[in-house]
Amino acid sequence: MQETTNTRIEAEVFRRLLQHLDERKDVQNIELMNLAGFCRNCLAKWYVAAAGNHGVDVDLDQAREIIYGMPYAEWKRLYQKEATAEQLQSFTGSRASGNTDA
Repeated sequence: MQETTNTRIEAEVFRRLLQHLDERKDVQNIELMNLAGFCRNCLAKWYVAAAGNHGVDVDLDQAREIIYGMPYAEWKRLYQKEATAEQLQSFTGSRASGNTDA
């Protein structure tokens, strides 16, 4: 497969992932971290790093707005719920064992 075709496919998959996450605002970041080891904030951090690799300056707030589809503070206000004790315990346990990429 040509590199440009592969890049286009990867970009389409990334856009579909963002669309899916946007459609599933009910899924909390802590749930993603506990189950998959990454969340929307991780995607934003990876976006900043990838942009930097290509000489493009993107700060975390800009990247979060791209990933969340709105300013992060607004997303938190509208959709983020308080984490349960069980979620926090699971998150703390997974971080202690090194099973996260945040």
